[in-house]
Amino acid sequence: MASTDSIPVIKVLIAMHPGMDTLDFAGPLEALSHAKHEKDNKDSKAFEVTFTAAEELTTTGQGAGLRAHINFKEAYTRLSEFDVLIIPGGGVEPIIKAKSEPLGIIRAYSDLQKKDPKKERTLMSVCTGSLFLAQQGILSGLSATTHPDYYAKFEKLCSEVAQRDLAERCDVVEERYVVNNLRFDLADEAQTPYVRRKSDAKPPPMKRKGSNAWKESNSRRESNARRAGLRLGGLRVITSGGISCGIDAALYLVSIMVNDDVANESARLMQYTWQKGMVVDGIDI
Repeated sequence: MASTDSIPVIKVLIAMHPGMDTLDFAGPLEALSHAKHEKDNKDSKAFEVTFTAAEELTTTGQGAGLRAHINFKEAYTRLSEFDVLIIPGGGVEPIIKAKSEPLGIIRAYSDLQKKDPKKERTLMSVCTGSLFLAQQGILSGLSATTHPDYYAKFEKLCSEVAQRDLAERCDVVEERYVVNNLRFDLADEAQTPYVRRKSDAKPPPMKRKGSNAWKESNSRRESNARRAGLRLGGLRVITSGGISCGIDAALYLVSIMVNDDVANESARLMQYTWQKGMVVDGIDI
């Protein structure tokens, strides 16, 4: 987390790879780019996004050439700086077969959270990017989704990985996006942590929602202790369905890390109707 006069700047790393879907990358980027804090009557961007890839230029499955800010070698050395790691989908089979990036950086980011649960981190995949997470064993015991055309392949991979790692299977669900290890929203810090479910009709208390809650969650001793007791050291894991679902998941990130109004404004600027996904039962940190 970077900060300017107490306003948190959320640092995001997007891991690019050859053959990825252009909109899996561009959709979340667009949603995050519109999220702004208000500071002294001037807007400041809430998210700072960095692109990483094996080569300087990455060609997407649609033929677009995208230039990386940093290579993976530098990304590994700076990994602890980033609050969010986003993994686009597309071109997954050759990467899994070759065991190439972004598989390694996914594992490193997950391991970093387990070693250092004091910081709140989020790992988010778009579309078939969830297959990378499954391959690395990140989704064992969690709920997750992917593009509908890949449900069967996703189920098979999750089953194989569970057998390989002697771990729990992933619960594959049909949703726009699925969130595991959520946030900590309390009306009063002495209260029992609020547990969000898809079926909840009323919104969570607002006192600990958005940028202040996110910033405090990285420093509150009880949040750190609770986070350490969750799967993956409390790493928030979000998987989304295809393309437009990645925008929905990114808007969810904006809503919890900044606030709902900013997420709704981002959607309005894109002339996009935000569709909500599923938040798995659990302590919201």
